[in-house]
Amino acid sequence: MDKVRAAAGDGRQREYRVEELAEAAGITTRTLRFYRERKLLQPPRKEGRIAWYGEAHLARLRLIAELLERGHTLGGIAELIGAGESGQDVAELIGLEAAIIAPWSDETPVHLSWDELKATFGDQLTEETTAESIAQGYITVDEDGITHVSRRLMDATTAMVAEGVPLSVVLEASRHTQEHVDAIAEIFTTLVRDRMLGALAADTPLPPGEAARLTEQILRVRPLARAVTDAQFALAMDRRVHAEYDELLRQRLEREDESDDDGERTDADIRGTGNGERLTADG
Repeated sequence: MDKVRAAAGDGRQREYRVEELAEAAGITTRTLRFYRERKLLQPPRKEGRIAWYGEAHLARLRLIAELLERGHTLGGIAELIGAGESGQDVAELIGLEAAIIAPWSDETPVHLSWDELKATFGDQLTEETTAESIAQGYITVDEDGITHVSRRLMDATTAMVAEGVPLSVVLEASRHTQEHVDAIAEIFTTLVRDRMLGALAADTPLPPGEAARLTEQILRVRPLARAVTDAQFALAMDRRVHAEYDELLRQRLEREDESDDDGERTDADIRGTGNGERLTADG
């Protein structure tokens, strides 16, 4: 009997033993058995002690490989497969997940050598400032230098230091900014989770077409969240800049008034002293 069974002209589908199926799918037999244990792969047809797999198993393995390539976890793949087996449209579910987890940023990483960093930051490049950058999650360190996740942020940091702002102060501002934008992100993710994606937490399958509807809704809402954040930040900057500038003017005027008062008191003291001397002399 051939290892790979394919009937010629009898209408039967091709069948594989475990080794041939793994080879056809481009994985190891160990991985295939692992998928079976995780219930990602449907049971084979048994013929005595021999397990036979068909084209449906190969298609499932190729689907798993594609989803892993897209960044899905095995747990997420298991949920998608379970949803498909319960009658839901897997393609729509994959589209919904892609819309939810699609990257918001399009930052370009940049690598700088230690010599370039030293030339840019000089003595401000210390173990403390490097450790703070690592703690914020923006850089990774290797023997040749550092890789920053965002060229824009790196360029902004370099420019601020060039303007005379100490690197430690820039990093402190970065840390506080990160804390606040994390809070803003939580506001929007909570809104979407509670007001739009509540059906995903339910035990019942999504109704037909619901995943596609949610996908379209997510795609519409994403740019709105960024627009709201940009507008709110600009308005907040207007308020704070005007308030800070008004406070600076008030303090300056107070110092000028105090200076004028001190000048008037000094003149009066001089005049008073002079009169007293003349009175003494006349007496």
